Amino acid sequence: MNRLHMRYCRSARWTRRVEHTLLPWALHGVDLGDAVLELGPGFGVTTRLLAARTRALTAVEIDGDLAQRLRGRGFDVVHGDATRLPFDDATFSAVVCFTMLHHLPDPSAQDRLFAEALRVLRPGGVFAGSDSRVSLRFRLYHVADTMTPVDPQGLAARLTSVGFTDARTSVAPRAFRFRAVRPGSG
Repeated sequence: MNRLHMRYCRSARWTRRVEHTLLPWALHGVDLGDAVLELGPGFGVTTRLLAARTRALTAVEIDGDLAQRLRGRGFDVVHGDATRLPFDDATFSAVVCFTMLHHLPDPSAQDRLFAEALRVLRPGGVFAGSDSRVSLRFRLYHVADTMTPVDPQGLAARLTSVGFTDARTSVAPRAFRFRAVRPGSG
């Protein structure tokens, strides 16, 4: 992330938006269950809020410095790549990610993340989250930064193509949310 983007992601403004708007909307009606995996927590704004919603939370962060900063806060942190998760099949009741899919280098990396989320979910488990919609502000935050926008209209088909069922998206002015289920009963 560039400096402007990092500064915003650590700001009180972003924290308030995540806590009071984004996370409640993205997870409305989602049963996370007892073992949640968060992909790409960054500075951990969502992670701290998720920890209160489940018995066990694990976060996977690709940036070693950010992963180190998150350790010791009441949840497990793994320095790793969300497209190659170091967990057994069917480990988690839910997999979540928030405003991070566009940080992957290309759509094929996003699809690998989707396949890995499916693999580590228990049957009946949910994959849910959100990402940003493209806007001038979004583009400015990503100058000289990785930005691979996700088309919310095509996301459900992409999730279904890797094996999820009941895949759906909802669009708001600045963001979209998604959820999908691993087939089978929980």
